[in-house]
Amino acid sequence: MTLEDLSPHYDLIVIGGGITGAGIALEAASAGLNSLLVEQKDYAWGTSSRSSKMVHGGLRYLASGHFRLTRDAVRERQRMLDELPGLVDPMRYVMPHYRKGFPGPWLFDKVLWLYDRFSGRRYRHRIDHTEILQWLPGIATEGLKAATGFTDAVTEDARLVLRLLAEAQRKGAVIRNYTRVTALQRPPHEPWQVTLEDHHPVPGSSRTLTANAVINATGAWADRLWQTPHPNERIRPLRGSHLILPFHRLPVSVSLTLRHPEDRRPVFIFPWLGHTVVGTTDLDHTDDLDQEPRISEQEVEYLLAAINSACPEARAGRQDVLSTWAGVRPVVTEGRDKAPSGESREHVVWAEDGLISVAGGKLTTWRVIARQVLLTASPWLDGLQLTDERQRTFPPNPPLVRPREIGHLTWRRLQGYYGQLLSEVLAAGPLEPIAGTPYLWAELHWAARAEGVVHLDDLLIRRTRLGLLTPEGGDHLLEEVRQRLQPELNWSDERWQNETDSYRALWREAFALPAESASP
Repeated sequence: MTLEDLSPHYDLIVIGGGITGAGIALEAASAGLNSLLVEQKDYAWGTSSRSSKMVHGGLRYLASGHFRLTRDAVRERQRMLDELPGLVDPMRYVMPHYRKGFPGPWLFDKVLWLYDRFSGRRYRHRIDHTEILQWLPGIATEGLKAATGFTDAVTEDARLVLRLLAEAQRKGAVIRNYTRVTALQRPPHEPWQVTLEDHHPVPGSSRTLTANAVINATGAWADRLWQTPHPNERIRPLRGSHLILPFHRLPVSVSLTLRHPEDRRPVFIFPWLGHTVVGTTDLDHTDDLDQEPRISEQEVEYLLAAINSACPEARAGRQDVLSTWAGVRPVVTEGRDKAPSGESREHVVWAEDGLISVAGGKLTTWRVIARQVLLTASPWLDGLQLTDERQRTFPPNPPLVRPREIGHLTWRRLQGYYGQLLSEVLAAGPLEPIAGTPYLWAELHWAARAEGVVHLDDLLIRRTRLGLLTPEGGDHLLEEVRQRLQPELNWSDERWQNETDSYRALWREAFALPAESASP
């Protein structure tokens, strides 16, 4: 679909293709609005493909008194667990307790008691010394008294965004990636005018559309579209970085929750897509927001120190790191010189004559945020009627027979990832697994055919995670990917070579370890 194929006017134009924008597009489409979503880069390019993958209420937010945020998050976590098994799955968390350590088991149990009250069921349980070693055989044992277990959830965040967008499209929303907003204005007594520029794959045509209301869901970029100053609030970009290690180098079957020995911040070591993730950091991000964020050498050392403090026998080093990622959180601050980890993660919504801006918030609460944003926009959306909040967001999966060549765990994941579209995904290509990864070749064929892939990193970093889960960003797979998918993508040999070169450079810059400084 070109810009010329778009309608000249929409009830609502959503700017931003991360979890917040996708959620707003879905809720708007469910309410019957004629809506368009545009994203300047790729869907989930920013924070929403680079989170800590956790769908949770946030115990530290509860401990700091953010009861409403925790309550909403716990309820939404349960909703997604019920509606999206295979995409949002339970994960056991274990907090070890050491002599003279904080928090002790008694205090932590009290916090978890309130956490369970919000969720309406009991998840917390005490774990004795013997059971801890069964769950975490490499954990540091000196001074270890016991541990507390509880349950939250884990997801594949980029795929969650794509599920929301697919459901929004099914209900009538129009979505476009690589479409930049270059001008935004509202003449007196007229609708908003939104000028779009096509970047498929390079800057090209432009067109101005109109809309009754515009949603600015651009996250860390939100202040670029504000029409008036916000003297008491500003966006504070905070970077969170992670390491991925092969499972055999750091085998964990639960999420180990620990306090970093340097600053006592919470850090997690958890299983994800057959590998082990360590994160996160929390630092001011002062680099250009339009460039791919990357982990710093100091963050690498910080996270390795967390591993070796919690699991000293691992002796983890740079040579064990398969890949990294860094994401920028769009935290809203009042500028009171708080430490990054002390900033609230609650979202904020501003209304400016039909331009509604939103920033902050959590991956888990996308639906709460979307509904609040649309209610704020309702004066400019005649007759807006949101769906009943008790209604399912995602329809049940259709009854399909599992192909014999697909295992039960992969089948559960596929149902969660693709929902109503699964039969089409299975028919898109071979049901052959890609060695060393959780993916099937059919998934890559489907992504290339139907999920808006414009660049090679869209396919290998966000539609799938091959670039994070395989050595050197999957360099050994690129020739086979070309042979299988070049016709599907309709790329010339020259285009394929350019995409390959760009992808390799991008992976080294943003997803590999930073180069070590040469000795003086």
